[in-house]
Amino acid sequence: MSEHGQSIVVDGTLIELDPEGFMLRPELWNDLVAAEIARQEGVEQMTDRHWGIVRFIREYWKHHDLAPPVRLICKELGVSVREIYRLFASGPARGACRVAGLPKPDGCV
Repeated sequence: MSEHGQSIVVDGTLIELDPEGFMLRPELWNDLVAAEIARQEGVEQMTDRHWGIVRFIREYWKHHDLAPPVRLICKELGVSVREIYRLFASGPARGACRVAGLPKPDGCV
């Protein structure tokens, strides 16, 4: 456990998380880290659909320094909010953004 929250070790790298499980150093994110965080979210196997959402969120965050609006994810990827919740039980802000390695999004409760 780090002083900030929890931590995980992925492929020999210490990944520190805040108390709610969001990465403190998003630059350490990679596919292995995403898969481990997804397991913590209850996602046993990342499908192409999971990866599509995660990669879209990640790319949007890199360009805009914030998580994309849920409506934009749905529009751009052709998914419903219901499907996002089916893929990530704790939803787009908490679940999908955590797996994408983002810091806690503004407005995330």
